[in-house]
Amino acid sequence: MRSFIVTFFLVAFLSSFSVAQDSLVIPITSFNPAEFDDDADGNKWQRLTLPKKDWTEYTLVTDGDTPHIKAVSNNSASGWKYLIDIDPKEYPIIEWQWKIDGVLENGDMTDKDGDDYPARIYITYEYSRKDLPFGERIKYGTMKTFTSFDIPLRSMNYVWANKAKVGRIQENVFTNWVHMVATESGNDKAGTWITSTANVYDSYKEAFEEEPKNITGVAIMTDSDNSKGSATAYYGNIVFKKKK
Repeated sequence: MRSFIVTFFLVAFLSSFSVAQDSLVIPITSFNPAEFDDDADGNKWQRLTLPKKDWTEYTLVTDGDTPHIKAVSNNSASGWKYLIDIDPKEYPIIEWQWKIDGVLENGDMTDKDGDDYPARIYITYEYSRKDLPFGERIKYGTMKTFTSFDIPLRSMNYVWANKAKVGRIQENVFTNWVHMVATESGNDKAGTWITSTANVYDSYKEAFEEEPKNITGVAIMTDSDNSKGSATAYYGNIVFKKKK
């Protein structure tokens, strides 16, 4: 089993270089969260945590012959973020595979108590605190005094929502520094692997009404802390592509 996984990782790693002119592969199965040392120097993977929240459990599993990451959240919220430096204008298309066991019964994009998703792809963008309006700089400074959490100033979340209309883009109910995109919604496709795509350049411009700077990270995240529920999801590799 281990030799198969190592071989798979090597193939994925080499493939990312062989198609580097047209696409960039983020091999999310290139680590096992049960063994991964997120404090080690040089790691591109970092644990994405929230203050005073239990961690979602992430494990490496196989579905058929292909490794994937399984996420199980029980009133918890955390993710794994891959550090990158990608120009979204050069590579505007993101493609990924995901599957859920079911949506969160109390999930609701419009309500703080329902701001949970069985699966999400979390994109962070370069953005300086100096570029914030004065009032938001004060808000950021206040927030940082209470947490060591690395607060993203610009991010897009492509989520599997409960009941939101597919394609809906809106501010996160907690902060306008994060915008949500309902990429999938409802239980009709639950239990089935889905390949989803999004334009990370266009959706950012629509959400924030400004030119995006470089993408600094892409994360997988399954959370159920606000709705006090449980969720299970699976994630495959993520690919950034040039627009044809």
